Amino acid sequence: MHATAPRASKVPQVTLAFWIIKIAATTLGETAGDALSMTLQLGYALSTVIFFVCFAVAVAAQVCAKRFHPFLYWAVIVATTTVGTTMADFADRSLGIGYIGGSLLLLALLVAVLAAWWKTTGSISVNRIDNPRDEIFYWLAILTSNTLGTALGDFFADDSGLGFEGAALVFAALLAVIAAAYFLTELSHTLLFWAAFILTRPLGATLGDTLTKPLAEGGLNLSRINSSALIAAFMIAAILFTSRRPARVRH
Repeated sequence: MHATAPRASKVPQVTLAFWIIKIAATTLGETAGDALSMTLQLGYALSTVIFFVCFAVAVAAQVCAKRFHPFLYWAVIVATTTVGTTMADFADRSLGIGYIGGSLLLLALLVAVLAAWWKTTGSISVNRIDNPRDEIFYWLAILTSNTLGTALGDFFADDSGLGFEGAALVFAALLAVIAAAYFLTELSHTLLFWAAFILTRPLGATLGDTLTKPLAEGGLNLSRINSSALIAAFMIAAILFTSRRPARVRH
C-alpha cells in the first residue's frame, strides 16, 4: 500500500508581500463596501446581504478546492473585508450600537471563534491549513477580525478626533510594534499574527476613507468606484508577481 501524501497548505506564505496585499485588500473592502452602500445607495443592510452571499460562494469554493489558488484565496479575503465593512457600519450606525459597542461585541465574537478553534483542534496557528475543519475556523476568524477592524478604524477616525490620516498613522505604528515584537521577542508568533491581521483592517479602512471622503472631512474626495478599480488592479499585479513562487506558510 502507498501512503497518502499530505495535503499542501491552502493559505499563502506569510511574508512582507502577504501583508502588502492584505492591506490593499482591506482598503479595497472599505472603498467597495462604501461604493455599494453609499454611492449606489443600496444601504448597509442590503449591501451586507449581497456581500455575504459573495463571501459564502467564495469561501465554499475555497474549502472545496484541493489546493491553494492565489486568486481564489484573495477573493475570499476581499469578500470578508467588504461584508465586514457594511456589517460593521450596519451595526454601528443603523442599529445604533456605536463604534465602541460594536468593537466590544466583535472582539467577544472573535475570542469565541478562536476559543472554539483551540478547543476543537488544540491550535489556532495558520502554520498549516489543509483540511475543511481548520479552514472553516480560519475563515470565521478572518471574517470576524476584519469586521472588528472596520469598527476600530471608524472609532479612531471619527470618535477619537484623530481623523483618517491620524488614525492610519496610529495603526501603522501599532503594526510596527508588532513587527518588532515578532523579530525581537519570544512572544507567540501565532498571537502576533492575529494581532497584526486585526490591525491591518483598520489601517486599510482609514486609508480607504482618506482616498474617498470629502475634502471637508479630511479625505481626498476621489471616486469610490475608481479607487476600488485601481486598488483591485494593484492587487492583481501583486498576486501575479508573488504567485510565481510556491505558497507555504512559515513562521
